[in-house]
Amino acid sequence: MVLTFIGRSIADPTSKDCCCLLELLARSFLDMVAEGLIEEAGIDSFNLPYYTPYKDEVKAIIHKEGSFDLDKLEVFEVNWDASDKDDDKHFVLGKYRSGENVASRKRAVMEPLLASHFGDSIIDNLFMKCAKHVAEHLSMEKTKFFNVVISLTKK
Repeated sequence: MVLTFIGRSIADPTSKDCCCLLELLARSFLDMVAEGLIEEAGIDSFNLPYYTPYKDEVKAIIHKEGSFDLDKLEVFEVNWDASDKDDDKHFVLGKYRSGENVASRKRAVMEPLLASHFGDSIIDNLFMKCAKHVAEHLSMEKTKFFNVVISLTKK
């Protein structure tokens, strides 16, 4: 069995690896509250459990659970904007386009969850705001996802 999921680059679970993109989405929600487009109570009642493990945690859980042998574990760095192929720069040149790309990919994953809680009517505006926040972030720092890929064999 082969699994791929987002992890983090260091052992510290409070590192920015895990939650930076969600924090930018949260800022977009807070913008909408400030503009009176959504109620703060809606945000307070929304719960999204989210955890990005470090590679050593993954190894320990697989070993402790005991049903599988870990054949291979690799961690790959991937730019937030998959269309940004320039790994040499510390910032993104086309920040607005990259912001839109990142926000649209996040939307593809998050839209059903968000629409079921907040309604369809906020989604376009939310992700336009998110794209702007991502663009601002990427103009200062090129951030990466840390994809963990594991290959397991049942014992």
